[in-house]
Amino acid sequence: MDEYQEIIMGLITSSGFAKSKAMEAINYAQKGQAEQAAACLEESKNELVKAHKLQTRLIQQEAGGTEHNVTLLMVHAQDHLMSAITIKDLAAHMIELYNRISQYEHKD
Repeated sequence: MDEYQEIIMGLITSSGFAKSKAMEAINYAQKGQAEQAAACLEESKNELVKAHKLQTRLIQQEAGGTEHNVTLLMVHAQDHLMSAITIKDLAAHMIELYNRISQYEHKD
């Protein structure tokens, strides 16, 4: 496997893990487990940082004159990254909403 393929696989792996942790965070928030939700969301963010670093490496290579073929695998990796970012952002909002709901439920 060459470096380009390794970067693509890293993008897929990190993005997939980030997406899973964001979904896990929502599940924890739904159950009222705010600390676990926050921890999962932080893990999601950390994985997205890894993915962004890999993506930046490819962009820098291209800017430096290295040409890569846009393969279906690369398109798949980018799709994973974009959906992971979207899900993480939505998860943050959902967690905040669940936390607000929880405060109102426990006011009595």
